[in-house]
Amino acid sequence: MKQYFTLCIGIIAWATLPCHVLAQKNTQKALNAGAAFLLVNPDARSSGTGDATTGLEGDANSLFGNAAKIVFAGDMGISASYSPWMWDLNNNDQRTNLGYLAGYKSFNGRQEAVGVSMRYFSHGSVVFRDDNGMELQRYHPKEYAIDATYARRLGNRYALAISLRYIRSDLGQGTYNSIQQKPANAVAGDISLYYQNYAKQDLAGNRFCWGISFTNLGNKLKYTEDGNRRTFLPMNLRLGGGYTFVNTVEHQFTVLADVNKLLIPTPPIYKQDAGGDPTDEIEKGKDPNRGIAEAIFTSFYDAPGGFTEEIREFTVGGGIEYTYRHQLFIRTGYFYEHPMKGYRQHFSAGVGTQYKNFAVDMAYIIPTANSPYQRRSLKFSVAYNIGSNRLE
Repeated sequence: MKQYFTLCIGIIAWATLPCHVLAQKNTQKALNAGAAFLLVNPDARSSGTGDATTGLEGDANSLFGNAAKIVFAGDMGISASYSPWMWDLNNNDQRTNLGYLAGYKSFNGRQEAVGVSMRYFSHGSVVFRDDNGMELQRYHPKEYAIDATYARRLGNRYALAISLRYIRSDLGQGTYNSIQQKPANAVAGDISLYYQNYAKQDLAGNRFCWGISFTNLGNKLKYTEDGNRRTFLPMNLRLGGGYTFVNTVEHQFTVLADVNKLLIPTPPIYKQDAGGDPTDEIEKGKDPNRGIAEAIFTSFYDAPGGFTEEIREFTVGGGIEYTYRHQLFIRTGYFYEHPMKGYRQHFSAGVGTQYKNFAVDMAYIIPTANSPYQRRSLKFSVAYNIGSNRLE
């Protein structure tokens, strides 16, 4: 029975973020994190540019990538995003869905802003069976997170934001192989810094920006009554920026790129017994059972493969957005993750339109050959924004 439960949970984790490396001599492994849906970008606009979120002009969806951007976004705004997940891998009963709602409001002459958001991930239906293949339970796993953000300008060009997040990860419930499974809860926070300016301080000139954010910094998830079995949240470091050129009334181009690094332990290499099975003794690497603060700092040098393996744990996304008369948007991008660290590699394409304060965006994910990333992935977003996102 334990094998069936483990298989189901593994499938759920893979659906949101591939957490297990494809077998390649088993010398390096992908990072293991719970509530991996927190890393899935729900916004169709930035999904069309290879998941590079930092360099785009701010809107309500900025609460996902770098919340400090909302003080530059305007007076207020709201957005809703939806993605039918893994269409051709599931039937109607098993289909997964991602939903996201976000909103912000600035005040005090746009010197401060507050934002709220909620994301919900439904994993469809999962069947738990015993060792004989008999159905024991049909479960509907789901996960969600609720955020609250406060952002403030530091001068005219910098902004800082702090977010607080409640997370619930309900992947299974019941007793399996004498182990009591239960939904897990966690509280986490984000810290974001953002800079935006225009060439020669001219609002009609080229725009450039950069940002850094630490997200999902919080306590471990506990899926069982066993206190020793706890899973790290996907604590993440994001560095990114963008540059807008040919910034005219009719045309505008923005190039952007983001780099991400998970701030959680790299699985070590364990010694094997005479039969070739792994033991509890570590041969190379560091013990993954660490505190939150220690895990964050040691995540940059704990890989058993040394510097080369650490570099492989960085993901890179980048793209370009073309705008015509600030009404029509065309986007493309690429996201790369090393094959031994998850193998998420895909091209992306997106289109959008804006009429006055109302915008609609769509993105399509195109996985590269041999990548296990889900196929036929579409994302849709609608947004309503009041006020200019130009510097004042």
